[in-house]
Amino acid sequence: MLSALVGDMRTAGDDPRWTIVLPYYNEEAYIGRTIAAAIAQRGPAFRLVLVDNASTDGTEALCRDLLAVEPQIEVEHVFEPQPGPSHALKAGFDRVRTPFVSLWNADTWYPPDYLARAEAMLARPGVVAAMAIDLAHGPLCVAGVLRRYQKRIASLIMRRQAHTGTFGQCFRTSVLREAGGPRSEAWPWVLDDHELMQRVLKLGRSSYSADFWCMPSTRRGACAHVRWTLAERLLYHLTPFRLKDWFFYRFLWRRFAVRDMGTANLRIRDWRS
Repeated sequence: MLSALVGDMRTAGDDPRWTIVLPYYNEEAYIGRTIAAAIAQRGPAFRLVLVDNASTDGTEALCRDLLAVEPQIEVEHVFEPQPGPSHALKAGFDRVRTPFVSLWNADTWYPPDYLARAEAMLARPGVVAAMAIDLAHGPLCVAGVLRRYQKRIASLIMRRQAHTGTFGQCFRTSVLREAGGPRSEAWPWVLDDHELMQRVLKLGRSSYSADFWCMPSTRRGACAHVRWTLAERLLYHLTPFRLKDWFFYRFLWRRFAVRDMGTANLRIRDWRS
């Protein structure tokens, strides 16, 4: 089944259909696994755009070393000094010229058929975004299976909202560009991945599959300073799509401003304490 889906390993002469945009800030301890996942991708050829968000460790040198032995992968290195992942994603997206784009996180592992599955999902009529389910456990263990189908069911019940963060978002490039790209100047706050989907879902459907997943680092759960409250999350789920602009740009915008929830706050590493 897997070999039928992904086909042959890409070759150096293939024209890339995908760009992976991978921003990082001081990810020397984590990004090696993510780079290995990119190298292991089978199926559609891709470009890799690495965006250094002003790191102060050895992440860039590590990436160059790991990719030096992979000449079949076209790699572009970008430097974005303005702090915050949405700025880095914008800088990377500005370099995208392929029909499809996949946004990756530097602490996440992606299976070898990841891009192939995303492209199959984006081939469906009206689908403009393929969204991967995040797993903390293996996909075949009980917890992993429950997580995959719980997320899939949630996406069917609440179709016009985000159930996946930046770590697992794939798009038709033309649609993401029409939506304004991964960063909106009207939204300087965290949870920009949810705000992004609010813009994208005005242009088409998102697709989820229990077989399309990735595995972010478990450290993500320690980022208490960037979470929304239970009341805010419930209101997000309960607000009709036609009122979601009000929810983001009037209600949540003001609350995040009071709490100083700027996107640069994602640089704070709670898990270290």
